[in-house]
Amino acid sequence: MSKVPSFLSASGKIHRNCISGVYPASKTERQTVSEEKVKWNSPFPDYNPPNYTSDKLKKAPYADPEIGDKEFQPRWNAQDGLINRKSHEGDYLVVDEYPQNPVGRTGLRGRGKLGRWGPNHAGDPIVTRWKSDKHGTTHSDSQRGKRILQFVSIQRGDSGEWAFPGGMVDPGENVEETIRREFKEECMDSEQLTEDEKSTNKNLVEQFFKNGHEVYRGYVDDPRNTDNAWIETVAVNYHDETGSNLGTLTLKAGSDAKNVQWKDATADLKLHANHSEILQKVVERLGAQW
Repeated sequence: MSKVPSFLSASGKIHRNCISGVYPASKTERQTVSEEKVKWNSPFPDYNPPNYTSDKLKKAPYADPEIGDKEFQPRWNAQDGLINRKSHEGDYLVVDEYPQNPVGRTGLRGRGKLGRWGPNHAGDPIVTRWKSDKHGTTHSDSQRGKRILQFVSIQRGDSGEWAFPGGMVDPGENVEETIRREFKEECMDSEQLTEDEKSTNKNLVEQFFKNGHEVYRGYVDDPRNTDNAWIETVAVNYHDETGSNLGTLTLKAGSDAKNVQWKDATADLKLHANHSEILQKVVERLGAQW
């Protein structure tokens, strides 16, 4: 799998989806952080954000214990047993035992709804094909003549936003395994498929997902991020040039996805977190209309 160019790193960017408003699925409001005060080295003497960690995490078997728990001795910026606590953005600071968000202030301390302190690693498959009619003729933009790209998109069950299928990396799992697993769970709900459809889809995914092009590796501007916990992802593009492989998949929404469909990749499409920015990289790489 080819590696992402260094200029695609999120290092140095300012997040915008996690600096104001009420934290998702909670009643806790962030302390508002203006963009010029996001960076930790920007003076902000009145910065004293609330601390919020969902009560559900206290009983969740996948979640870290609280900082200060005698049984919890994490190895920050390192592979900690089966858990990867390294960041794609480089080493992050640990201040008073708490890992510090590498992009900056978010107006909220704690973990929010995230299972891990520090980086929470995810994988996102971007499955694409050219838009075409029933005769196989591809659609092009009338003004620029560029072909129109389509990608598999799921509607998230928590926010209703459209996004790439994907999810968190399980302990001991590599990101390629995460990508395949999440795509099958969210886009190929086996309970709704016939046995023939299950077999066909499984074979297509296993074969086609062997060769992808990594388009992004880094910080995700996600509304669930906090000062002490944040999401990072590896996004990989799997393009079906002829539309005869993954382009023929029988899509059925499953897991925590409300819906799944092929969507046109357009500049005005609003997607979860910074998925639109990542999608634009795919469009540019393939020379499609944007």
